Amino acid sequence: MTDYQNPEYQGPEIPDDLRQTIKRLAADRDAVILAHYYCKPEIHDVADFVGDSLGLSQEAAKRQAKVIVFCGVHFMAETASLLCPEKTVLLANIDSGCPMADMVAPEDLAKRKAELPGVPVLTYVNSSAAVKALSDICCTSANVVKVLRSMASDKILMTPDKNLATYAQKLAPEKEVITWPGFCPTHHRLNLKEILELKAAHPKAVVVAHPECQPKILAETDVISSTSGLIKYCTESEEKEFIILTEEGVLHPLRKKTRGKTFYTPKTPMICPNMKKNKLLDIVKALETLTPVIKVPDEIRGPALRAVELMMAVPRD
Repeated sequence: MTDYQNPEYQGPEIPDDLRQTIKRLAADRDAVILAHYYCKPEIHDVADFVGDSLGLSQEAAKRQAKVIVFCGVHFMAETASLLCPEKTVLLANIDSGCPMADMVAPEDLAKRKAELPGVPVLTYVNSSAAVKALSDICCTSANVVKVLRSMASDKILMTPDKNLATYAQKLAPEKEVITWPGFCPTHHRLNLKEILELKAAHPKAVVVAHPECQPKILAETDVISSTSGLIKYCTESEEKEFIILTEEGVLHPLRKKTRGKTFYTPKTPMICPNMKKNKLLDIVKALETLTPVIKVPDEIRGPALRAVELMMAVPRD
């Protein structure tokens, strides 16, 4: 059992001197600390805002702070740089990349576009700015179906997550979605046998999953939603038991927001090793040195920002 799977786990105690050091440095630098749900509990507990990838970047754009310390992975800090180029965006740990984002290189996408003339590209925000720049529009796991349906073309190339693309096409069957062979290694590793055993052991539990999971896993679920959507559902639901099929970092906010609810997880640890690279001392170093800076070059920023802004313009409910 991992620490996260232990229902009593609330994260390690943060030494008062370290907490105060981070608070002082952030004030001195006019900085805001943003953390993704998949980071460690202690990162959540010193952050000014915890959210999913796009929500964090939107929060960065709204804040008046001059410096953004991003505790997440590289593409998230890039998106923050797209939305607020006037601010200094720091990535707490420069080694925290995203394997799924790395599964689509801009040169490979350019080649594929040449093979599919006239076919627009829909790209998941979990991608590099260079890939966004070659795309017609972006999407999140929360709005992928609405964005897909908003596109005029009947045929669409979607990158990089084949599982999210398959999920979206199922809900928008009028579209022909050409998938890219990418995936999230953390969500993709879920074992169907484990899920069926969990369901049998906890028949009253609601099964909630992220759409980055494989179709065979999603077929066994009750609720499919984005990270923020799953947290909201479990928090507001009157149900008391849940099987959580996403990265285990969501357990910390769930336990803080709920009382009397039980969350079950698969035996196979659902942990993103890159998100977990972010450490408290990384935040201290970033604030002390104002490095490493993530800055999207102007020639990439323009078209990448356009793809993100077009997504954000798609009407909600």
